[in-house]
Amino acid sequence: MAQREGCLVFAVNGERFELPSVDPSTTLLEFLRTQTRFKSVKLGCGEGGCGACVVLLSKYDPVVDEVKDFNVSSCLTLLCSINGCSVTTSEGLGNSKDGFHPIQQRFAGFHASQCGFCTPGMCVSLFAALVKAEKTNRLEPPPGFSKLTVSEVEKSIAGNLCRCTGYRSIADACKSFAADVDMEDLGFNSFWRKGDSKEVKIDSLPLYNHDAENCTFPEFLRNEIRSSMFLDSKRYGWYSPVSVEELQNLLKANDISNENEMKLVVGNTGMGYYKELKCSDRYIDLRYVPELSMIKVDLTGVEIGAILTISEVIEMLRKKDKGEFPSRGEIVLNKIANHMEKIGSGFLRNTASIGGNLVMAQRKCFPSDIATILLAVDSEVGIMNGSRSEMIKLEDFLTRPPLDPKSVLLSVKIPHQEAVRQVSPETNTTLLFETYRATPRPLGNALPYLHAAFLAEVSSCKISNGIMVEHCCLAFGAYGTKHAIRARKVEEFLTGKTLTAGVLYEAIKLVRATVVPEEGTMSPAYRSSLATGFLFEFFSPLIDTESEISNGFLESHFSADSSMLKKNQRCKIPTVVTSAKQVLGLSTEYYPVGEPITKSGALLQASGEAVYVDDIPSPTNCLYGAFIYSTKPLARVKGIKFKPKPHPDGVSALISFKDIPNSGENVGSKTMFGTEPLFADDLTQCAGQRIAFVVADTQKHADLAANFVVVDYEMEGIEPPILSVEEAVKKSSYFEVPPFIYPKQVGDISNGMAAADHKILSAEIKLGSQYYFYMETQTALAVPDEDNCMVVYSSIQCPEFAHSVISKCLGIPENNVRVITRRVGGGFGGKAIKAMPVATACALAAQKLHQPVRMYLNRQVDMIMAGGRHPMKIIYSVGFKSNGKITALQLDILINAGTSPDISPILPRNIVCALKKYDWGALSFDIKVCKTNTPSRSAMRAPGEVQGSFIAEAVIEHVASTLSMEVDSVRSVNLHTQYSLDLFYEHSAGEPLEYTIPLIWDKLAMSSSFNPRTEMIKEFNRCNKWKKRGISRVPIVHEVSLRPTPGKVSILSDGSVAVEVGGIELGQGLWTKVKQMAAFALGSIQCDGSGDLLDKIRVVQSDTLSLIQGGFTAGSTTSESSCEAVRLCCNILVERLATLKERLQEKMGSTNWETLIQQASLQAVNLSASSYFVPDFASMEYLNYGAAVSEVEVNLLTGETTILRSDMIYDCGQSLNPAVDLGQIEGAFVQGIGFFMLEEYLSNSEGLVVSKGTWTYKIPSMDNIPKQFNVEILNSGHHRKRVLSSKASGEPPLLLAVSVHCATRAAIKESRKQLLQWGGLDGSASIFQLDVPATMPVVKELCGLEAVERYLEWVAGYGRKADGKCHYLCTQKDHAS
Repeated sequence: MAQREGCLVFAVNGERFELPSVDPSTTLLEFLRTQTRFKSVKLGCGEGGCGACVVLLSKYDPVVDEVKDFNVSSCLTLLCSINGCSVTTSEGLGNSKDGFHPIQQRFAGFHASQCGFCTPGMCVSLFAALVKAEKTNRLEPPPGFSKLTVSEVEKSIAGNLCRCTGYRSIADACKSFAADVDMEDLGFNSFWRKGDSKEVKIDSLPLYNHDAENCTFPEFLRNEIRSSMFLDSKRYGWYSPVSVEELQNLLKANDISNENEMKLVVGNTGMGYYKELKCSDRYIDLRYVPELSMIKVDLTGVEIGAILTISEVIEMLRKKDKGEFPSRGEIVLNKIANHMEKIGSGFLRNTASIGGNLVMAQRKCFPSDIATILLAVDSEVGIMNGSRSEMIKLEDFLTRPPLDPKSVLLSVKIPHQEAVRQVSPETNTTLLFETYRATPRPLGNALPYLHAAFLAEVSSCKISNGIMVEHCCLAFGAYGTKHAIRARKVEEFLTGKTLTAGVLYEAIKLVRATVVPEEGTMSPAYRSSLATGFLFEFFSPLIDTESEISNGFLESHFSADSSMLKKNQRCKIPTVVTSAKQVLGLSTEYYPVGEPITKSGALLQASGEAVYVDDIPSPTNCLYGAFIYSTKPLARVKGIKFKPKPHPDGVSALISFKDIPNSGENVGSKTMFGTEPLFADDLTQCAGQRIAFVVADTQKHADLAANFVVVDYEMEGIEPPILSVEEAVKKSSYFEVPPFIYPKQVGDISNGMAAADHKILSAEIKLGSQYYFYMETQTALAVPDEDNCMVVYSSIQCPEFAHSVISKCLGIPENNVRVITRRVGGGFGGKAIKAMPVATACALAAQKLHQPVRMYLNRQVDMIMAGGRHPMKIIYSVGFKSNGKITALQLDILINAGTSPDISPILPRNIVCALKKYDWGALSFDIKVCKTNTPSRSAMRAPGEVQGSFIAEAVIEHVASTLSMEVDSVRSVNLHTQYSLDLFYEHSAGEPLEYTIPLIWDKLAMSSSFNPRTEMIKEFNRCNKWKKRGISRVPIVHEVSLRPTPGKVSILSDGSVAVEVGGIELGQGLWTKVKQMAAFALGSIQCDGSGDLLDKIRVVQSDTLSLIQGGFTAGSTTSESSCEAVRLCCNILVERLATLKERLQEKMGSTNWETLIQQASLQAVNLSASSYFVPDFASMEYLNYGAAVSEVEVNLLTGETTILRSDMIYDCGQSLNPAVDLGQIEGAFVQGIGFFMLEEYLSNSEGLVVSKGTWTYKIPSMDNIPKQFNVEILNSGHHRKRVLSSKASGEPPLLLAVSVHCATRAAIKESRKQLLQWGGLDGSASIFQLDVPATMPVVKELCGLEAVERYLEWVAGYGRKADGKCHYLCTQKDHAS
């Protein structure tokens, strides 16, 4: 097809697209999702921070006849920028029609997809790495493998987030492609069985042929590219200058015109950080200006064009061509490249330009790593202003007023160190260069608390036998300052001095006075402390090394390949290689139940063909909605206006409580405890409350319009809001907890306290919140139907409740409403109550406007409105014996429930149930559910239980510290006996054989080598000053309840089976277990072919008119309840078919399944059966048991905690599907790591959430999980009251992650003992409260914000006492470990 001149032409999965015009602000993601059938690209964050939208972008260079492939974030990539390119999505890799790609097959086979929303992006990221590796000149890999290494494979997906799996299975699926993988290191999968040989394992993997040509760029596009590929700027508003002169003219013309300002773009990645409130209508694409993409290398240094991407700069700096870079410079350039590899993620670095990064730092005070590391090497930048160009120092550039729109950054120059050498050539010096960043994710993809880069020239001082600093550059950034700085006073102080502890101490004092965060910066003291710690780490190995100095010292110890220098050079790219083992008990008793079959739909999820709500094609005339929320906690709403335009583009209506029909109610959600309004009426109740719903012709227009809303508030005559539990207590603002769910006290607290040898009185704990971070945000589609009916597609965990709420709000009978849910892209409780208002708002707007209305909340708004986990304040008093046995525990707990009850009244029961895992002797509590003017909190995975389990461990830790006992001993002595278990868990304790904690506790000690490792850790801590390790073993007891659940099984005339259940597939494998149960139960008919029923069964979407009383999918037990409901249906069908089967057998001798069903149809046998499983009261509640051992290492200079190893044993009863349960256990544990160690869900002083995106809210990523991750599923035998002897796995394992927090506490305790020795600690080394989450600032503060200073003072004091000379010891193991 001939291309029209100046048209936008590109390919997607080999299909040609030509667009005669397009809004230049359109992103590739927006186009793919709204204008094509390819829906595998998902909107997860809109910031380039999650990887759900990743695609492969391929560019063809006709000059060298070469295709360049790289992955990009389609949510940030502008559509006009891909002119002449080819895009490959996960559907393009493989699909159900053309066959699946080995990547997709291995993801499914390694059980690496749960909700599946993130899986297509993961597959594409790995594919991009494979394609890139195959183009290298590396040695041929073994058959079935790629040229990638294990380390490269894991880094390739390090920027992709997953909230479900815990990453271990994903890592294994990816590692299976690596040429250097150890097959024994690959975890549980569906390809081979335990004990298979290496050869069998390799043969079992879906074959990957690395020689097969990856056709990422279609031939038809190659032919078109040979002609001009520039867009018609008038049609597209997209300008592509090809020279500096043309660029100057465009900027000049823009300056003269009064139109909207043109936006200069390269990769557009800045939009991910600085959200655009309005879209530009004209763009200047800088990528075709040759002067901006040049690379110039000469004796003075390396000059890099400003539009080179960060990935291209990394590649260029790492070139090892002999003679291209002199050796001193090569070390510097290589380390700059290593640091750059931690900026963002690979798919961001592939399009983000180095110039754009620096301009954001200069104009908008972006905390740029690049600015800091280049500042340390005295870099320069080239600037063009009008027709004038100049080279200036980067330091001067950063301190200038913000660059005006007419100015352009042309290039960056990194000087060669010999050319700028500050020391006489005659002086024999060694060049040292190091970069640092303190961030919650070791591999990057997170903004640091502080970054630094230090360059120093040092020489051997003949007089003092020490090391002299001849010259140094010290740069710091991102610590809460406008831009990176050079610490000039520190540099001047150090220059010319011989390094001693005293000199370093004075330098560190100067650093602390220099690196001062601005007011309002979070954790300011921590950031200053990082600066001193990094300087100490850089210079400390050079102090008092006289014992190692000889005449040839500098040559032998500080040459580029010397061992001492290597010790000082930390591994700059931490690997995320994880080894893991899984021990599973398999059973064939109820085949195929108990088989570890792959998750139903996993391949469709990997290819992107699985349909989520937002993937449903928009009906004709569909409108799109966005919420307008309050920014005030308690205020009167006087009016809502749009600015600057009174009628923004595309807006159809503004819906508020006034638009609810007279017959309807202002209700957005409901539980058994009450309702929450859909919209605030005249008075808002909290910041983040829904005020109105703007409806427009596209989601983009709706979101933009919501940004332009100005709400007029009035505060006069309104009481101050209640924003804390303390204020709620003062005003007696509580929600009622019905007596029948309030937990019972245990024992006599007075007697328990009287029996105690020791008491701790009124100790306090505070726990924060946690955001769900489901990968798919809240979404719904409402379609008006005939006769005033409404069909709503909702991503929800409880369609039945949404059904009822929509009916009430719209004022129509419930039989006029239908809510359909096929699958949910992650829920964790957040898609239950909180999904109802989303569905209801769409339905209300659709009813009013007589058009379909849909909404997909952007991540920012979702986070503001979500509520999340319940914060709480706990005050406890505990009595205990001298041997650690606790006799009494008294608790006062205040729960912040927010503005409406939601499910909050069940929290007291849940907290106490998990807390009772130890025998407290007597247990008394007063728990209040506080009503505050903050967003209502809702259930989040293990709601209340995770807090209760933590409270128990905090008490145990406090008792152990008070008695100076090993905490593990205190835990052991307080474990339940069968008698105490029956006392504390009256109705749910079960039979004595079911109590497996004593077995698990001892078994785990053996399998994890707990005692030997404890001794090894003590030795490690004795030998290391700046790294400390801790280990902890914790048990859990978690009570769950079964709920009534419906089921329906229909056998079609061809013998295929359709199953409906009340439970919703959230990624937890519910459909998979249900299929297995249906196959098992129907198989009992025992006719020929009934053993292969699994492939004939399909679980269909939830439909609230087809199957009523669906209830909640929550509490970990819906899978087993749904299975039991299906079993009851199948039993009915088998009973109906049995007589017919006997007759057919008498006639024919044998009969197969298909014949049986055909005959049943002919003879009018009812082949559909419904059931409603109602659990027996006596067996409705039961206990789950498990234990975990975790070992961590804490870096005392930064507060970084590395999880070295976690071992778990979890009792699943007789697992319905061990593969599914294993995924649930690992995923829950890693989500728990997020709660205990990483995730800060913060609000401002008015209660408005400020952690509202991937930049500020950090869930665990691939590099946060344990380096060794071992899980054993205990097959604890028969539990006759359970569903086929199975037990729940969804929530309880999350509680085991407290082991990581307790291990961190143990490591901190060791550091505080050391700090006490140095005189840097007021109070006890062992009694302290470690907050949740134990983030880097929290850990560092407890380890001593001034630990370095105290250490240097102590060393100096010790030296003076010893022999008048400073005796310095910096254990090299700290650097090598």
